[in-house]
Amino acid sequence: MELFRLSMLGGLLGLDGTAVGQFMISRPLVAGWLAGWLAGVPELGATIGAILELYLLVSFPTGGARFPEGSTAAVVAVAVATPFGGPGAVALAVAMGLVWGQVGGWSVTVQRRVNGRLVQRLLEMGSSSGGLIRLHLVTILIDFLRGAVITSVGIGVGRFALGLVEAGWPLSKEFSVGALYMGAAVSLGILLHDLGGFRRRRVLFAAGLALGIVGARFL
Repeated sequence: MELFRLSMLGGLLGLDGTAVGQFMISRPLVAGWLAGWLAGVPELGATIGAILELYLLVSFPTGGARFPEGSTAAVVAVAVATPFGGPGAVALAVAMGLVWGQVGGWSVTVQRRVNGRLVQRLLEMGSSSGGLIRLHLVTILIDFLRGAVITSVGIGVGRFALGLVEAGWPLSKEFSVGALYMGAAVSLGILLHDLGGFRRRRVLFAAGLALGIVGARFL
């Protein structure tokens, strides 16, 4: 039942990415908390979601570029980490989430190609506006099923993989999480460079850092 609920969440969040809404609930920070809430570990979900958000901020969904699917990454990472309590659980789950986010991004590209072929066939058949509306609803359903299937497979693969390597993780929990945040700091540095560099954005950087510290104290 837990796997079913998380898979349905993955499907719904996949819709938010492009097809329906775009309310930003598919961002890793929100998706991670929602997955943690469903799994009964909201704090763990928020932690993993925040880490993934930092890593994926540099992925801009512009043009036709392929980018990781953050919602898939977050839901899979939280679901994978939940059954394990070892020191490397969070670090390994985040790594799995980042890998599976790429798989989710690839699946989005494949679906868009399929959508294009379906529309082309419908136009060649001379379908009416009603046919286009029905096709649009069908593609939304396909997108939902895509997100659900990718999420459920990712959870299964991730839990199996973590079960093989988690017991032999050599680092402490504190060092593992610290290493994750170091990697996230590199990602933020790349983002800051893309926005114009520290010299041009130092006030924005300082304000964001201060707000982040204050916000972390309330979590």
